[in-house]
Amino acid sequence: MHRFEDSAYEPGGGGHIRINNISKTEGHSNLDIRIKNGKVDYVKLKITESKRFYTQAIRGKPAISLPLMTSRICGTCSIAHLTCCSEAVENAIGFEPTDQTLMLRKLSLYGMMIRDHALHLYLFCLPDLFGKDSILDFDKSQDDMIRKAFAIKSTGNNLSKVIAGRAVHATFAEVGKFSHIPDKAEVDKLVKELKSVRGYAIEFMEIFYSCGLNLERDTNFVSLVTDDYSFSKGKIIDSRGSCILEDRYWDYLNAVIMPYSQAVGYKFEGQEFMVGAISRMNLNKDNLHGETKADASKYTSAFPSKNIFHNNLAQAIEVLHCIDASIELLESNDFKEEHSDSVVIKEGQGIGMIEAPRGTLYYMLSIGNDGKVKYGNIIVPTQQNQVCMEKSVLELVNANMDKPKSQIEFEIEKLIRAYDPCMSCASHFLKVKWR
Repeated sequence: MHRFEDSAYEPGGGGHIRINNISKTEGHSNLDIRIKNGKVDYVKLKITESKRFYTQAIRGKPAISLPLMTSRICGTCSIAHLTCCSEAVENAIGFEPTDQTLMLRKLSLYGMMIRDHALHLYLFCLPDLFGKDSILDFDKSQDDMIRKAFAIKSTGNNLSKVIAGRAVHATFAEVGKFSHIPDKAEVDKLVKELKSVRGYAIEFMEIFYSCGLNLERDTNFVSLVTDDYSFSKGKIIDSRGSCILEDRYWDYLNAVIMPYSQAVGYKFEGQEFMVGAISRMNLNKDNLHGETKADASKYTSAFPSKNIFHNNLAQAIEVLHCIDASIELLESNDFKEEHSDSVVIKEGQGIGMIEAPRGTLYYMLSIGNDGKVKYGNIIVPTQQNQVCMEKSVLELVNANMDKPKSQIEFEIEKLIRAYDPCMSCASHFLKVKWR
């Protein structure tokens, strides 16, 4: 659990605030804030996971098996890494998957989004809205709400299992194909389950819509925008009017070394920016599923939004979208065994880009003529949000300087949780030049 240092913090005065081990996020991080003359002097978000060096570890590995390896970067969104890496390998070798394979990828991403958003919203964030430390502290009157939360999460798990083999570290998805096709009985059962939790998703949207949390920031929102809000195969759009092809994304990113953190941060065209559900909703809400737009119009009307806490509301809307889009795909398609072209690994360079639960995930791979990886670059969402998170915390603390430190602590943690960071994913690379 987190704790505040007791070092001299005086409301409206000076001193330090330190939160060690920020709770209810994925991975480990600390926060160090120095206050001077009644204003925040600096904010340092310290991602404290051990460096993992996976961009170096993938070198020399066979490209055909690389997606299954990189899916181990993250447990909760392993399907995101699996899908993005597969796309990068295919682009490097010039392989075009079949329409059915691309459809199964959409469904596996929908399942991951439902499950991962449910984890973040209902287990990490929901207790904050009810003044609880965790869902274990909810009373009997709230049992039904928790049951509905787990029902939604379970449905996401089952969608991933049927389509991709497992909810975590899927086994059916490969470069260029799926090794198993769901049968009709599995699909029919899944459709019934998706329909059974649809109403629950709408109930949770109301909770996150009416919670009253607010921190508006004039930052740049960046997202991969697709014509069906399917989290892959689109163009990069930002809230300031840029439109970028996927293979140009790296040209717009600027690495920011944070010597106190185990993760490199990033800026977009030299400026802080934010990726994630709020960016997707700000830039792509018109492409939500028709049923979602009809039943969530009250909640989508909040977007475009500058309120960082609306990242939670955007995720809640995306849960409904993924349910609706999945039902349509499952009901309108018959999945059949395919004899697709064999994947031949050859020399080349390619990128993969998808929207993971936390935001834009980017892979760049170079493959040698021996079929092995020569070079790899992987940029995860939390790295891209790190600079924006620090600046958001600075503004939040400055606006609440007159409050007790325990209350400031609680507000800081709610804000960081709203970004849905994954510290473990972010801590893969760090270069420090010591002088």
